[in-house]
Amino acid sequence: MSHTIMIVDDSAIIRLQLSSALKKNGYQVVEAVNGADALNFAQQRNDIDLVITDINMPVMDGLTFLAQLRALDGYGALPIFVLTTESTDHIQDEGREKGATAWVVKPFDEAALMAGIRNCLEPSDSTQA
Repeated sequence: MSHTIMIVDDSAIIRLQLSSALKKNGYQVVEAVNGADALNFAQQRNDIDLVITDINMPVMDGLTFLAQLRALDGYGALPIFVLTTESTDHIQDEGREKGATAWVVKPFDEAALMAGIRNCLEPSDSTQA
């Protein structure tokens, strides 16, 4: 079964890089250009298995999106990866408080990102505690 991942980033280049890497690894991809767009999209679909979101975006930033997505039915436990240039402890702590599952600083290492995604979506019994 193929998993669907939503990419939320205002940068077309980042969306293209992520989409290419995800599709190459067998994932279905949907894209949103900001948090408001992504939230609207999430309210219309129930097949999103993981979200990768930026923090700094126009219209609705990633932290606001995180909080509002977590409040929607069915999205409380969804894995959400934050992919951003923000690396300060304060911002990371705020992201975790609002529901971020993982924090990845741009530029990202594709292999490490894919390993993290696989770990969230397809955890093996040997890695379970």
